[in-house]
Amino acid sequence: MKITFIGTSSGKVSLTRFHSSLVISSEKYNLLVDAGDGISRALMSSGLRFNSMNGILFTHLHADHFSGLPALIVQMKMMNRNEPLDIFIHESLKAVVEEFLISSYLLPERMGFEIYYKTFRDDERLKITEDFSFIARKNSHLENLEKFHEKYPSLSLYNGSFLFEERNRKVIYTSDIGSEEDLLLFREFIPDVFISEATHISPETIIEKVIKINAGKIYLTHYSDDDISKISEILASLPKILIEKIKLAEDELFFEI
Repeated sequence: MKITFIGTSSGKVSLTRFHSSLVISSEKYNLLVDAGDGISRALMSSGLRFNSMNGILFTHLHADHFSGLPALIVQMKMMNRNEPLDIFIHESLKAVVEEFLISSYLLPERMGFEIYYKTFRDDERLKITEDFSFIARKNSHLENLEKFHEKYPSLSLYNGSFLFEERNRKVIYTSDIGSEEDLLLFREFIPDVFISEATHISPETIIEKVIKINAGKIYLTHYSDDDISKISEILASLPKILIEKIKLAEDELFFEI
């Protein structure tokens, strides 16, 4: 399994980094996780071809995780894609994504390739290939919007954290979270890699919680330019054994496990 950080910035725009996104590559499949504003340029910057992406998974629909989808699909179409594209989305969000693409004039009859929507539910293992799968669990990132649900009853407030597995290798990705308890949604698993956002939860809290699950490596992502010096200072002050274990992810960083 190979992990490539396509972007590591938070929702705040950066001149030097792209919004949070990553590619998880198994032996036979490249899965793009989130596709916010600028994702097409971000993939180009990382040296990855648009049409090498077999599927896209959305953690939630905040603009920095989602709004680049139509532009990316247009680029795939312009590059004469003919292989199907999978879109993995929570079942409550499928209609929103589908309508978003149609409203962007990406009509199925004019695409040139098929888009397959593959919906998931919490705690159901979804097989991507025979050896590559994931489990999603809802976290609390969007709970502050619950007060608007009566006014906007069709609004889905799903935001997922994910456990990815290929054979015996495990990666936990928090996506955006809302509380420190969200860091432990998959506490029964010991991951090879734990990837956490570092905007909505303090780095100190992340480190304190995550080291207890004995992850092999820990990467912090989804942080603003303003946070870099503070996070770097915190990481530099850690004991040597943790300095080797906990890293600040950067755009285009990649590694294999």
